[in-house]
This record gives sequence, C-alpha cells and structure tokens, in this order.
Amino acid sequence: MPMENRDIMAFAITRLRGKWGVPVATFLVYLVITFGLDLIPVIGWIGGFIIAGPLLVGLHVFALSIVRNKEAKTGQLFDGFPFFANGLVAYILALVFTCLWTLLLIVPGIMAGLSYSMTFFILADDMQLDGLEAIRRSKAMMYGHRWRLSCLLGRFTGWILLGIFTLGIGFLWIGPYLMVSVAKFYEDIHIFEQSSRQRVPGIAPIT
Repeated sequence: MPMENRDIMAFAITRLRGKWGVPVATFLVYLVITFGLDLIPVIGWIGGFIIAGPLLVGLHVFALSIVRNKEAKTGQLFDGFPFFANGLVAYILALVFTCLWTLLLIVPGIMAGLSYSMTFFILADDMQLDGLEAIRRSKAMMYGHRWRLSCLLGRFTGWILLGIFTLGIGFLWIGPYLMVSVAKFYEDIHIFEQSSRQRVPGIAPIT
C-alpha cells in the first residue's frame, strides 16, 4: 500500500536532516535563475519561459536523487538541457492544458494540474520521452491519487505562510522539503503501480 502523507513528510525530513546545505543552495540557484530572468523586460521573460521546462526537469532529477539516497548535486539542475525540446514541450503543453481547463472552472483546472504533476518526475527518469507522452503517463499515474496529493500539498499550508512571514527566506528550506516530499510521493506510487501490474497476468509494467 502507498505510504501515508505524514510518513512521506517524515521520510523527506529524514533524508534532508544534516544535509540541508546542498538542497538550500540548489533551490537558491533555481530561484535566482528564474526570478533573475523575470527582472529583465521582454527578453528575460521569453528566456525564462523557454528554459523553464528543462530547468524543472533538472530540479526533479535533484529531488529524486535525495529520495533515492544518491549523490545530489547543484549541477543536476541543468541535466534536462541535453533533452531541451522534451522539457520545453512538456512545460508548454502542461501549462496550456491546465489553463484551458481553468477557463471552464477553477476546480477542473486544479484537477488538471494535479493530473500533470508527475510529468517532470517522469521526464527526470526518462528524458528521451517526448513531452506529450510524459503528460499522458502522469495523467495515468495520478488516476486515483489526485486527492492524496492535494492533501499532501495542503499539509504545507502552514509552512508556506511561514515562508511568507519570513519575507521569502524560509522558502529556501521549505522548497526542498516540499520537492523531496512530492518526489517521494512519485516514487511511492510508481513502485506501487509497478508491483500491482506485475501481479496481474498480461499487463506489462509502465516503464
């Protein structure tokens, strides 16, 4: 059975305990790049939009490294750039699909965002996947798990408020905590679905 959300958060804290330096530095670099580009009129906005997808792939690679107890390095932020097009397409399609659903109603937009939430973890595991296929797999993976993810994210409401009260400084720690928790959520349901499919004859595991 998948882990309880409280256990996922406890796992994330355990993985980060005594090792906050690199995750905080990595999240800081990520924020400097993204917000730094936003400060540059027009060209910066366009540049930030173009690199957002590949940069997110790298951030998810970093988070999964922590979950899997592998060496996590700030340089992993740029691991998605060799497969630039896949990250860019995934980012654009996820953004467009979520916006289109949001135009109907807020709730369908939120549901769509939850459905596509595993896209960059899937790409982090297989960067050769095209963006649309990663979104398709995320939607399939999240079927029946969207409410659990929304509850996990809801548990961070207090932490997010704390980040706001600290004028954003707290997000340097809250960001990695949240990312590693969601990465563990992904790893958990991925392993669970793999084992479930292996128990059913004639159904091949999703790779």
